[in-house]
Amino acid sequence: MLTIVFVIAAYLIGSISFAVLMSKAFGLADPRTYGSGNPGATNVLRSGKKAAAVLTLLGDAAKGWVAVFATIKLAPHDGQGLLMVALVSLAVFLGHVFPVFLKFKGGKGVATALGVLLALSGWLGLAVLATWLLVAVVFRYSSLAALVAAVGAPIYAMVLVLRPELVFAVAIMSMLLIWRHKGNIQNLLTGKESRIGAKKAA
Repeated sequence: MLTIVFVIAAYLIGSISFAVLMSKAFGLADPRTYGSGNPGATNVLRSGKKAAAVLTLLGDAAKGWVAVFATIKLAPHDGQGLLMVALVSLAVFLGHVFPVFLKFKGGKGVATALGVLLALSGWLGLAVLATWLLVAVVFRYSSLAALVAAVGAPIYAMVLVLRPELVFAVAIMSMLLIWRHKGNIQNLLTGKESRIGAKKAA
């Protein structure tokens, strides 16, 4: 019963869209109406308002971190607690990707996944973040950076010897994240993908 409560709470926390909230707070257009149509930090950046994009990024990451960190602290320190942490990790990520408050049409989950990983293991989160930053700085494509980081995440988790339940949760998130970027993969292959910092079309 406790596990179900934690999972539902995590999903609802994940469903909070900071892209939409920050856009409203800064008087910007709904991020679902321009650019990629994705309610995430990268698309908010296309509005030209960097502060809104940064706050969106931090908010989306924070909700993933808070949900998992709270579960780690409150869950039983046994096999059931470990399973609870794994399920909450997936639930908060799924909440962002399929948010009940936005008719199940959410973001791609990069920032929220990072928050989850930082809560599971600081070293894991930092390794994935470093991978994202390296690819983003060199190639200037947020989507490519996310894809490379997603591939690396479960590998890093295994290298760091995380428990199998947690490695499985990380692998599922990575696969979903890659699937959510299928349109970006096509755009990358055809040279149509927007680079980081590109503003929305007039």
